[in-house]
Amino acid sequence: MNNLKAGIYFKSTGALIGSVFENTCILLVKHNTAGSIGFITNRPLYKSLHDLIEFNQSKPFPLMDGGPVDREHLFVIHQRPDLISGGEQITNDFYLGGNMEQVIEAINTEGANNQEIQLFIGYCGWDVGELEAEIEEGSWVLI
Repeated sequence: MNNLKAGIYFKSTGALIGSVFENTCILLVKHNTAGSIGFITNRPLYKSLHDLIEFNQSKPFPLMDGGPVDREHLFVIHQRPDLISGGEQITNDFYLGGNMEQVIEAINTEGANNQEIQLFIGYCGWDVGELEAEIEEGSWVLI
């Protein structure tokens, strides 16, 4: 499927009812010869950044359930390259990753909000060709 690229959104179909991906919308952040990576964008984790031991001095800030892979790490997508260096540009407006100390500072002292910065626990990952096959079989639709 040639139209898969970083920055597109896709959502689950009825084919994924009963799975971890039921009723999810995903932002694709990487799609290359190594596979695909995305984050579920519509599933709050119902925990806050300050609930995590290493960030317990931070302001309350919502966390998202990014997916079932690597749930031991915090990932960031942001729109504040003016405050956060080192992010990888996904689209004109969105960046993946960056200096985490600057992310925390942007939240705590610069007043950045959850429209500008989203924090995820976990991500979604697919091997090469796997996401295309799932779209072809009707598990996902591009939006």
